[in-house]
Amino acid sequence: MDEESPGGHPVTTTSKLQTLTLAEDLTITRMGYGAMQLAGPGVLGPPKDRDQAIAVLREAADLGLTHIDTSDFYGPAVVNELIKEALHPYPEGLHIVTKVGARRDDKGAWIPSLDPADLKAQVHENLQHLGLETLDVVNLRTAALEAGSTDSIAEQFGALAELRRQGLIRHLGLSGVSDAQLTEAQGIAPVVTVQNLYNLAKRTDDAMVDRCAAENIAYAAFFPLGGFSPLQSQTLGDVAERLGATRQQVALAWLLQRSPSMVLIPGTSSPAHLRENIAAADLTLPADAIAELDAIGK
Repeated sequence: MDEESPGGHPVTTTSKLQTLTLAEDLTITRMGYGAMQLAGPGVLGPPKDRDQAIAVLREAADLGLTHIDTSDFYGPAVVNELIKEALHPYPEGLHIVTKVGARRDDKGAWIPSLDPADLKAQVHENLQHLGLETLDVVNLRTAALEAGSTDSIAEQFGALAELRRQGLIRHLGLSGVSDAQLTEAQGIAPVVTVQNLYNLAKRTDDAMVDRCAAENIAYAAFFPLGGFSPLQSQTLGDVAERLGATRQQVALAWLLQRSPSMVLIPGTSSPAHLRENIAAADLTLPADAIAELDAIGK
């Protein structure tokens, strides 16, 4: 059944998963899959169980997820190569969202890398390791910049916009950005997604969530269970027990109900956990549960 959300977003209800249309050629399931955990410990090196990593990716696609979040600095390169091995040639309608803006040193440390020339090099590395000629969505990761910063990202975002004009990227997004930086980026090229920290306990990005809904920008919330105090965790646990769901499922369901343009990218290396996460898309939280959960962030 097709319907229009309060923000004017086309939303399609399938047997399990809602989808969000961000552009004529970009419709994604609101429940996605974050591939970061497929790498080894510390998001470095190969997975402990390569066969299981491949199986998780294939099951994600088989279950109807059309939104996979990744980056070439996961591994590095390991995760993108796993995605290629598992899913290439990619199913029609599957969209891979990747990020640039960091590299890893030999000890696995995350090193900001926002030089425009290197951003372009990172795009080419993603293309190579994913086996693609064009990337569906590339997020500029600006997490190295102070939260809420108004520092300009024009040079960095402009470098990616140039690759978009060349046909190497279809759509652009941002990760770890402020309101001012989003506005600046939009003056250079369209932005289809923002990927920032947001969850039940950490809601400093409320205004950005609402802005994205109003402007038909996907808001990809990461760290869905981060920052809870014991009391808050108890509230979440009580609601989950009452609904016969897990804490993770309730937290994910709350995010989906928080905004019509919210998209989720929970990660796992376990097929069972993947199915559990997807089931959260079917969990409708009643008003009393929403009220209890909303109080966590106050």
